[in-house]
Amino acid sequence: MFDLVAGFCHSQILQAFVRLKLPDLLLDREMTSEALADAADMPQDRMPVLLAAATSIGLVKRRRSGRYALTTRGAALAGVPGLAGMIDHHDVLYLDLADPVAFFKGEVETELAEFWPYVFGANGATDPATTATYSQLMADSQVLVAEDTLAAVKFSDCQHLLDVGGGTGAFLAAVGAAHPHLQMSLFDLPAVAPGAASRFESAGLSDRVEIVPGSFRDDPLPQGADMISLIRVLYDHADETVIALLKSVYDALPAGGRILISEPMTGGDAPQRAGDAYFALYCMAMRTGRARSQAQIADLLGQAGFEQIQTPKAFRPYITAVVQGVRIS
Repeated sequence: MFDLVAGFCHSQILQAFVRLKLPDLLLDREMTSEALADAADMPQDRMPVLLAAATSIGLVKRRRSGRYALTTRGAALAGVPGLAGMIDHHDVLYLDLADPVAFFKGEVETELAEFWPYVFGANGATDPATTATYSQLMADSQVLVAEDTLAAVKFSDCQHLLDVGGGTGAFLAAVGAAHPHLQMSLFDLPAVAPGAASRFESAGLSDRVEIVPGSFRDDPLPQGADMISLIRVLYDHADETVIALLKSVYDALPAGGRILISEPMTGGDAPQRAGDAYFALYCMAMRTGRARSQAQIADLLGQAGFEQIQTPKAFRPYITAVVQGVRIS
């Protein structure tokens, strides 16, 4: 029970650990508390408290020499793309949750949606600095999502993949590297197109990827793909927006074409920590979407006309889960 009560403090310890760049400082060498305090510009008497707290939640371990070293979990903060960035921006979410009763009653004008302006359509993502911030964070964290999606989905019989809402192309770059036969298209807001073009050029994929600027809220989807992917798209949007998007995907696919949905999902009838105690609240703070279970997404696919719906067990549900469907005719 006390672990539940201490949960908020755990998140604050984690955020301080990241913001002070302790994972980077300790990644290649062990250091004393005094050396870490100097490097982080902290009072000498406060660093031991943070290090003890970090030890208690499994981020560091203290050697007999008195030096501190990263654990495997702590090293992930420096080595997993996007993880530190996601933790770093959570101060916005914590502010939204400062009054949890008001939050759950819907009485808080949350700030998190301002961090992800694209959820309000093309007009929401016009500031270059803001666009760069969320695009980089999405691209970094997309690496793990791409790994798990590639492990769960068969692409060998796909000829042309269209990624809707694909940002700066991190997912397509991963798929393209794994499947050299694929032709690909990316459809997303004009503000992120330059970043995508740069990524595809660096990856040697420019001749295999067409970038089509647009908003799925306002523009028709490109035709010609036999598979359309929605990677971390649905949970940003309300049901009516999602159903309209799924119907647009259905209309854009040929007979036999497949839809691929990959994003963090709730546990449905068997709630689980990542989906129901984190992503569900995160989406609620976004003010436009909600986390859904595989079964709920499968139902939405059925409403849009898709059949042969598959909901494979997620390898790492805290990273992503997959739902697929087929347009039969």
